[in-house]
Amino acid sequence: MTSGFLEDASFNHSPAFGDVDLFSADKPLSDAAARYGLDVKALAAAGRDYGSAETLDLGRIANENPPKLHTVDAKGNRIDFVEFHPAYHTMMEKSIGHGIHASAHDGSDKQGPMTTRAVRLYLATQAESGHLCPITMTHACIGALRSEPALLAKWLPKIQTRTYDPAAKPWFKKRGATLGMGMTERQGGTDVRANITEAKAHGDHVEISGHKWFMSAPMCDAFLVLAQAQSGSKGGGLTCYLMPRYRPDGSQNAIRFQRLKDKLGNKSNASSEVEFHGAWAERVGPEGAGVRTIIEMVNLTRLDCAIASAGQMRIALSQALHHIRHRSVFQKKLADQPAMRAVSADLALELEAQVALVFRLAHATDHAATDPREAAYARLLTPAVKFLVCKSTPQVIYESLECLGGNGYTEDLPLARYYREAPLNAIWEGSGNVMALDVLRAAGRHPDATMDTVSRLVRTASQGFNVGPLALALETILKSGEAERRARFLCEGLARIAALAALVEAKSDFAALYGDTRLGANHFSQFGTADLGSAEPALMDRALAA
Repeated sequence: MTSGFLEDASFNHSPAFGDVDLFSADKPLSDAAARYGLDVKALAAAGRDYGSAETLDLGRIANENPPKLHTVDAKGNRIDFVEFHPAYHTMMEKSIGHGIHASAHDGSDKQGPMTTRAVRLYLATQAESGHLCPITMTHACIGALRSEPALLAKWLPKIQTRTYDPAAKPWFKKRGATLGMGMTERQGGTDVRANITEAKAHGDHVEISGHKWFMSAPMCDAFLVLAQAQSGSKGGGLTCYLMPRYRPDGSQNAIRFQRLKDKLGNKSNASSEVEFHGAWAERVGPEGAGVRTIIEMVNLTRLDCAIASAGQMRIALSQALHHIRHRSVFQKKLADQPAMRAVSADLALELEAQVALVFRLAHATDHAATDPREAAYARLLTPAVKFLVCKSTPQVIYESLECLGGNGYTEDLPLARYYREAPLNAIWEGSGNVMALDVLRAAGRHPDATMDTVSRLVRTASQGFNVGPLALALETILKSGEAERRARFLCEGLARIAALAALVEAKSDFAALYGDTRLGANHFSQFGTADLGSAEPALMDRALAA
C-alpha cells in the first residue's frame, strides 16, 4: 500500500506544455501579422497545429531517432539511401501541407507572401527545427532557378504541390519534389571560389566529379551545386548546376554519400559528406556566374535563419514562462518573484524587438522588387539581422533553460534540445564574421542607398531613443581604415538601430525601454540586469498569454 502523497505526481511541478495556439498566445507575432494585413485566422490555425501536444511530441521523437545512412543494400548494391523515422516524415508532410516550402512563390498569397510564409516558418520551428532544412532550401532554390526559366518551368509543378512524397524514385514520377544544396568543400568552406569540383560538358548536360563537405537533406530530389565549368567554350569558371538524384533515364545518379555528420544538434536532419563520380546535372544561370546565380538563394536562406532563430527563442521562453507561472518557491509563484520576473521580462523585451525586426525584414523582402528603398533595406539589413538574431539565440535559450532549474538541463524536457540547436543558424549560410563583412560589402557597393537607409533608420529609431551618438560612431568607423577590424561592432550597431526602428514603426509601448536598456550607457550583458520597472508584467503576458 502506497502513501497518499506518493500517489500525487504533481509535487509542485508545472504541467506539460502543449495544446497551445502558438500564434494567438504570442502578441508580438500576432501584432506583426495584423500590422502587415495577413490572414490572422489562417495563421492562428497553423499556430494551433504546431502547438498541439501531438505535434510537439513528434519533434521529440524525430530527434531521438536520427537518420541512418545505408550506402548499400543487403546484396551489396549501391543505394545511397538515408532512412528517416516516421515522425520526421510526418513533420515534413505537415510543413509542406502548410506550403512553407513554396507558398511565397506560387501566387496563392497576394498580401505579403514572404511575410505570411515567415509566420508559418516561425511557428513550425517551434515544434521541430531539423525538418525545416529541406523546406527552407526548396523555398530558396526557386529563387536561383529563376535564372534558368526553362528549367524552373520543368520542375515547378512538382515543387509547388502541397504533397510530400518521400519515395526513392525519379522526381518526374513523384507527386511532389524537394530541393537541397551543396556548395562548400573541405578545402574552401565559405570561400566557394576555391571549389575544385569539375563539370564537363556532354551535349545538353554536364557530368560533375568532385565532392562537397556539407550537403544537407540528402534525400531531396535534386541539389543545387557549384562546380568549375570545363567546357572551355564560354571561359569556364564557377557555375551553378541542378543535380537530380536520378538521371533522366530513371537510373540512380552518381552521387555517393560518404557519411552523415554527427552534429551537436539538428539531430533529425541528415547532413552529409558526398562525392560525385560523373554525376548528371544541368546548368543554372550563365557559365562562370555561379556566385551571382545563388545570391538570391543565399539571401532567402539567411532570412530564414533569422526567422527560425526568433521562433526557437520564442518556444524556449514560452516553456520558461509556462513553468514559472505554475511552480511555487518560498510561498510564491516563480513568476511573482521579483528576480525571476526581471529575467523573464528582459527576455520578453528582447523578443519584442527581434520579432518586430525579422518581420520588418520579411516585409521589405516582399516589396524589394517594386520599391528601391525596400530593396536597399533588405540588401543591407539581411546579414545584420541574421547576425544579431541568430547570435542572440544561445543566450536567450540558455536563460530560458535556467528558469526551469535542474529540470531544464535534463533530456526529459525539450530545453536541452533547443539549446543544442541554438548555435546552428548563426553558422549556416555564413558565420558571424561573414555576416559582418557582408554588411561592409553591401555598404561599399551601394554607398548612396546605404546612407539613405541608415539615415531613415536613425530618424525613425530616434523617436524612441537618441541613437545619434551611436550612428555617428558607426559612420566614423565605416569611413576609417578600421572598418573591417570593427565589422562586428558596425553590424550589431546597425541591427540594434534597425530593431529599435522596427519597434517605433510598430508603435510599440516598449521602444524607449528597448533603446534605453540596449543602447543606453548603463547596459550590462546579462539578462535580468535591466531595470524594466512596471513594464515587466505586460512584457511577460505579451510573450505568452496567461
